[in-house]
Amino acid sequence: MAAKISLKEMIYDSVFKDILNYEFKPNQIINEKELMEKYKCSKSPVREALLSLCNDGVLRNIPRYGYEVIRLTRDDIEDMLQFRYLLEGGLIKANMDKFYEAQIKKLEEHEKKSSEADQDVWTHWENNASFHLQLMAFTRNECAYSELERVMNRLKRAYAQLYWNRWENVVHNDTRYHQEIIACIRERNTEKLLSSLKKDIQDFGDFTCEIMDFFA
Repeated sequence: MAAKISLKEMIYDSVFKDILNYEFKPNQIINEKELMEKYKCSKSPVREALLSLCNDGVLRNIPRYGYEVIRLTRDDIEDMLQFRYLLEGGLIKANMDKFYEAQIKKLEEHEKKSSEADQDVWTHWENNASFHLQLMAFTRNECAYSELERVMNRLKRAYAQLYWNRWENVVHNDTRYHQEIIACIRERNTEKLLSSLKKDIQDFGDFTCEIMDFFA
């Protein structure tokens, strides 16, 4: 049986979803009162949810005013992509011996999903994120997995900024290097693995920054 989520978690998830769907837009101010009225609850769970969103880099607390939705910039994206490369590359390199054939086959299943045609934007994003989180899971480092999950959620917001009301039926194929990554793991070719991983991560970054510049 799935664990029952708390009211604070429900509000957190709902506000985050509204940000992804542009119900709350970058730089918009959210206040506690409107959420208390929306969810018909007291201030405590609302404030806890908003503060958690601040801790995760989604909102910025402006005392006596409200909570501002943070707009992700080109520099933010480049910083996160660099962090991803160092985190994923370092952990996979250090734990290459933990990738057995069963794990590699599991990655191939994820790769197949992430490269399927006719995916909508969010299905494509979730499949791509799932592939990278599965890579990290096989290193058996819970702290690293948690940090990657957190930064992927922030990049998901960048994806929302990119695609909201723009080219909604066009999905960039930023998973084309997944097969190379899997082959490198199977061959225990660390040097080529790091090169393929870097190209895979940067592929999304280059496309996102290019389009953000275009619409700036």
